[in-house]
Order: sequence, then C-alpha cells, then structure tokens
Amino acid sequence: MYQNAPYTYRHPHPAVTTDVVLFTIREGELQLLLIQRANAPYSGMWALPGGFLEIDEDLEHCAKRELEEETGISGIYLEQLYTFGRPDRDPRERVISVTYYALTPSDRLTPKAASDAKATDWFPLNTLPALAFDHAEIIALAQQRLIAKLDYSTIAFQFMEAQFTLSQLQSVYEILLGTRLDKRNFRKRMLALGQIEETGEQHRTGNHRPARVYRVKNPKRVEIIK
Repeated sequence: MYQNAPYTYRHPHPAVTTDVVLFTIREGELQLLLIQRANAPYSGMWALPGGFLEIDEDLEHCAKRELEEETGISGIYLEQLYTFGRPDRDPRERVISVTYYALTPSDRLTPKAASDAKATDWFPLNTLPALAFDHAEIIALAQQRLIAKLDYSTIAFQFMEAQFTLSQLQSVYEILLGTRLDKRNFRKRMLALGQIEETGEQHRTGNHRPARVYRVKNPKRVEIIK
C-alpha cells in the first residue's frame, strides 16, 4: 500500500561536498594544487579543488569529477582522508566535506582552470596563501597522514616517474621528511621491500658512475609494508 510512496524525514539534510588535496614534488619541494574561486563565498580566494556531491553519486566519483572539472586533471592516485563537519565551516549552509588526498609525479600534470575556478596554481606548503573555508586545516591533516604512511607503506612511490634511480627516490623521501637519510641504509631498505625492480637501463649524471634505473612493480597500488 505504501510501497511507492515517497519517504520523508523530519530531520534537515546537510549538504555534502568532496575536497581534494593534490600533492606533487616540484622544484625540490612538496607542493599542492589550489584553485582560485570564481564564485561566492570567498570569491577570488584560493581553495582546494572540490564541490557538491550529486544525489546519485559515489563519493570517490565526486572527488575525481570535481578535480577534473576544476583543474583538468584525472587518472591519479586518490585516498580518502577525513570527514570535516563543523557546523560553521561553510557560510552558505550546513556542509559536510569528505576529503581526499592525491599524489602524482609533476611531469604528468598540465592543470588548467575550468568550471568555477578562475585559475589554478602550485604552492609550496610553507608559502600557502590565505585559504577559503577550513582548507588550511584539511591540508595540515593531509600532510600529517602522508608523512605517517611513509613508514609503513609504499605511498612515496606515487611521486615517482615511470623510471627512476635510487638517488631520486631517496630525494623524495628526504623532501617529505625534511631530513637527510643515510644512503646505504635507505637503499638496503628499499630493495628489501621487493616493490621495485631494475629496468636494465642506467642513468648517468655528469662524471659520476652510471646509476641503475628502477621501476615500481605495481605503480597503481600503495602496498602496506609493515
């Protein structure tokens, strides 16, 4: 009798958005991609790529769609970060944001502003502009999560190009950790993981002895190693 009747709730429904923290290594620094907002609220301010979830849409699909619509970037590694839901975080209405962070080599990216973004640009984490909403808090948590996962996963490999040397891989770890690492111990640990393999090629820099070139065995996956 009531099978086809619409179901109504007495409780108000908050809006849901997704926001994406996109990290890469550029110019020897950890940087992230921001968009300049074209619309109110915070028109003209910088913010994370993101937007509202459609009623019939999966969360991760929304994050990927918004990233592509606002920056033109697609096909990158994406991982759910946290849900932000402070009642006053958005002046428009009650908005809950399911956030993601993404990692990619910089050579694969040619971002361009689209949709409701005036512009896109890369920013080092230590020189971020004033940010809209609570996006500074989101970015800080994303960086903490990324650093924490270095110790027990292969997440840093997502920053690598298709082929790389162990010195290049070590440089990525040192940038992320903000410290120098012992060369011998680092190489021993990376090889012991069993997650990279030699390509048979060599890379020469200046007068130094040629270095072996490696690739990630499963480049589209982040493996847990502890």
